[in-house]
Amino acid sequence: MQGESGSDRTFTREDADFESRGTRCAGWLYRPGGVSQPPVVVMAHGFAAERTFGLPAYAKRFAAGGLAVFLFDYRGFGASDGEPRYLVSPTRHLQDWEAALAHVRAIPGLNADRVGLWGSSYSGGHVIVTASRDPYVTAIVSQVPFVDGITSVYWTGTRHAMQATVAGLKDVARMITSREPYYVPVVGDPDTFAVMNTPESKPGYMSIVPEGSDWRNECPARAVLELLIYRPIARARDVKCPALVIMGERDSLIYPRAVEMAASKMREVTLIHLDAGHFDLYTGEMFERTVEIEAGFLSHHLQ
Repeated sequence: MQGESGSDRTFTREDADFESRGTRCAGWLYRPGGVSQPPVVVMAHGFAAERTFGLPAYAKRFAAGGLAVFLFDYRGFGASDGEPRYLVSPTRHLQDWEAALAHVRAIPGLNADRVGLWGSSYSGGHVIVTASRDPYVTAIVSQVPFVDGITSVYWTGTRHAMQATVAGLKDVARMITSREPYYVPVVGDPDTFAVMNTPESKPGYMSIVPEGSDWRNECPARAVLELLIYRPIARARDVKCPALVIMGERDSLIYPRAVEMAASKMREVTLIHLDAGHFDLYTGEMFERTVEIEAGFLSHHLQ
């Protein structure tokens, strides 16, 4: 256990691993000092990312405001176990979210009746789906969320989608024949193929990878096939809890109007428009603005 201090109060961080479908997932639990039975925010990252990629800054700010925070890695990522490594799968990720929620609700000293979800990018879509399935979630924060594979194809171009499909089918063929996965880059320059290759993608993504990280810029290509058909927007109408949705007007990966449409389907939603790209919310002035909005929303609905 390690102690830290934030802008308002001290907090501790401890390891709190859990199992998802028989595989150990690594989790960190942030406990705010001087708060009895604090509500808790469950957090995980976006496409192929790990919990260390910019998310501790958010967790510390939430904990400094009196909220407990549970931040975890999906199976196959970061400090979690699981094979194949770096497999991005909404199906698996949503199972991990379900297991993380069950784990958090059983941890002594937390208010299991006041649980919020926080997601960004791909996990921004996951929290929408998870909340639609779990009526006991108190509130969600979904920033620059992936909401619809169909509109993402439109936004990033059909040529990219065709390249992704070919790569994905090649990986599926290797999976069927019990061979090692066919890996493709997660991020790349615009003139090369990668899952994300818009001009902001590589510099933005790499800006949140910690120095000294052993993360590898790759994922099994079958991930893109599931991405193309993943549609959290189809579950948005079933989100009954208060939701904060933050969208980037200059997002090159997520079609902004699709985010607006998903938000419009929710029962109680606050939609924030920011003059930002997809990766701007993790650092600098835009991080400060975003975390202040989110901390206020979570404190209001959870505390």
